[in-house]
Amino acid sequence: MTGTTAPAAPGHLDTLRRLAPLAWPVFIGQVAVLAFSTVDTVLVARYSATDLAALAVGAAIYITVFVGLMGVVLAISPIAGQLFGARKLNEAGEQLHQTVWLALGLSVLGCLVLLFPEPFLASSHASPKVAAKVRGYLQALALSLPAALLFTAFRGFNTAVSRPKAVMAMQLVGLALKVPLTALLIYGFSVGGMQMPPLGAVGCGIATALVMWAQALIALVWLRRDGFYASFGLHGTGLHAPRAADIKALLKLGIPMGAGILIEVTGFTFMAIFIARLGTTPVAGHQVAVNLVSLMFMAPLALGNAAQTLVAQRVGAHDAADARRLGWHSLEIALALAFCLGALVFFAREQVLGFYTQDPVIIAAAMPLLLWVWVFHIGDAGQTVAAFVLRAHRIAVVPMVVYALALWGLGLGGGYWLAFGDTAWVPAEFHGARGFWSAATAGLVSAALGLSGFLAWVHGREAAGQI
Repeated sequence: MTGTTAPAAPGHLDTLRRLAPLAWPVFIGQVAVLAFSTVDTVLVARYSATDLAALAVGAAIYITVFVGLMGVVLAISPIAGQLFGARKLNEAGEQLHQTVWLALGLSVLGCLVLLFPEPFLASSHASPKVAAKVRGYLQALALSLPAALLFTAFRGFNTAVSRPKAVMAMQLVGLALKVPLTALLIYGFSVGGMQMPPLGAVGCGIATALVMWAQALIALVWLRRDGFYASFGLHGTGLHAPRAADIKALLKLGIPMGAGILIEVTGFTFMAIFIARLGTTPVAGHQVAVNLVSLMFMAPLALGNAAQTLVAQRVGAHDAADARRLGWHSLEIALALAFCLGALVFFAREQVLGFYTQDPVIIAAAMPLLLWVWVFHIGDAGQTVAAFVLRAHRIAVVPMVVYALALWGLGLGGGYWLAFGDTAWVPAEFHGARGFWSAATAGLVSAALGLSGFLAWVHGREAAGQI
């Protein structure tokens, strides 16, 4: 009997080889970005517990504002990615012009919220001393928001066209500037006759604003001088006039994307605001744990970005089978890596916490949260990569609904009930800050299951030619 054997479909190793060149620069760049807050947390933790509490609340407010707006701006990635995959380069480049206008408009809205944060402060029940520091911190970050959103537009475009190394280089330069500036402004300094008093948490915000504007200016110069961008029609002209149709398309995808990301992040950051009601020590312990899990999150975030880029490009090239394979393999790889990384952090938890602080009170507050961090990270990886793959198909409304039910309903609502409700019959391990973490973990796992199931449904309909 003779015949030919069909070649085997590319496996997970092939997918990993395709993801790696895109994922590792995104990973390093995002670690550099997260290192901004890590530097703030480590330095402020050694300055005072009051400033650390202000940083926790202020950072939660800023992240809530920024990531929602960032999500809208990042609609450029799947849209430009599909156009790039279809080899419509001028149309892909036009998306950057229109996204700049979108970023500028959203900056006005975001700055107003940061300059008037009273509703957030009321929810946190922060003491007057902490609230004053939070206001100063947010005023500084209001100055940085336009630059941050403009750089986000540049980052989203580069991700879409498989050029993340340029963004990574700028983010590393930003980190190199951030570290000394933050240290100088937190602790104060004197040069000759000039003396800068210690600013504590407020100094973190000022340093961030200076660095973000430096990054935005570097990105503009790079865009104008690097020949790579000429093929996209981005050389030789100023900013194009706004085009209603393009901005409408960005908003159509970006609003549910931004809302979904906002729900995802506020389901977590509002934990800090509510935990602040439990006192300075619990919120300080939570801040250490949240910074740690945010650092771990950079791995699935990088994989998700890479998966979105490749899937969007294959969708644009009308290669649906490869798009499905890339999306599903990326999800499975992310889950496996998340399990291993979570285990490593959990079993080395004493050494990890010792890096952040030597204060035994803060360590004691953070230590019980580390088991939840492990499971939390696995759920976080699953829902993140599934959501990115769905966005590559320009699907964002269903993920937004899943997030609302799982992260706000089960996660934040359940955590509030465990921490502040009538839960005398619930074991002590689920009270206080641990109650928030246990509920948030359940919410993330539910979101991961829901989004993965919906992705499987989408893939099935695509394979059947129904989408």
